[in-house]
Amino acid sequence: MDQTTRLRLPDQPAPPRLHVLLAGPRGFCAGVDRAIKIVEEAIRRYGAPVYVRHEIVHNRFVVESLERQGAVFVENLDEVPNDAPVVFSAHGVPKSVPAEASRRKLFYLDATCPLVSKVHREAEQHFARGRHILLIGHAGHPEVVGTMGQLPEGTVTLIEDEEQARLASVPEGMPLAFITQTTLSVDDTTDIVAVLRSRFPEIHAPAKEDICYATTNRQAAVKAIAGQAALMVVVGAPNSSNSLRLVEVAERAGCPRAVMVQRGRDLDLALTEGLSTIGITAGASAPEVLVEEVLARLRERFALTIEEVVVAEETITFKLPAALNA
Repeated sequence: MDQTTRLRLPDQPAPPRLHVLLAGPRGFCAGVDRAIKIVEEAIRRYGAPVYVRHEIVHNRFVVESLERQGAVFVENLDEVPNDAPVVFSAHGVPKSVPAEASRRKLFYLDATCPLVSKVHREAEQHFARGRHILLIGHAGHPEVVGTMGQLPEGTVTLIEDEEQARLASVPEGMPLAFITQTTLSVDDTTDIVAVLRSRFPEIHAPAKEDICYATTNRQAAVKAIAGQAALMVVVGAPNSSNSLRLVEVAERAGCPRAVMVQRGRDLDLALTEGLSTIGITAGASAPEVLVEEVLARLRERFALTIEEVVVAEETITFKLPAALNA
């Protein structure tokens, strides 16, 4: 007779179920994807190090990944050696930056998102037609700095909110035009534009909305699930304008709580206690691998069911600079 004692572990309770609504689209947009590829291709062609002026996109995971490949991130061109290639970030730069690079005979690649470049061209066209420009955007954001830096000082007035739209002084007798940062809240911008149109009925508007398709689509996707989710998790970076706007949009669209996390490990599972449905999205500079990290973190406590809610299909791609296509 077998005297071996067989121990039985008590049945473990099944983990609670959690329904996850995945916003679609989410994560990388075409401009971000292009910018990252420019840095990677530059490293492949020219060897490390390749210098990058400012974070190529606002995401530490992406930046650190590129650093491991040989990218060196700096804030000013005077940190770049004369014999090294340099890449300008996706947010765009003032005209003084490529001018300085040319003066020093630096080889540079411009990774400015083509949709940001479109806003730059609009600003130049308005200026050429003698219009004073009102730029709707956030002070100090690299995109705003770059856009204002396309024109002489004093020719652009920054408008950050409805109050500034109501109170901003403009040159008397000059025709006006407005342009916008590409990563703003669609709803906030609509309200600001309404104030400007009320004050200045003849103000010239963009021929096509400046807020980019990716920003618009990601905000629409959040709105589509916000009312069903008890918590919205936004994967992004605190210096990412489009990610911050997703947090705001979720709360305004009826989600009781929205939080931003940079990595899966940053998610406090206590926030999910007692919840049955949450939403997850990612800013335009956050790679999908970070969304997978958040899902892995949730699986530590829950049995997940995942439903993707897609409001738009994105097929846009942008070509690399000609120097990298040769």
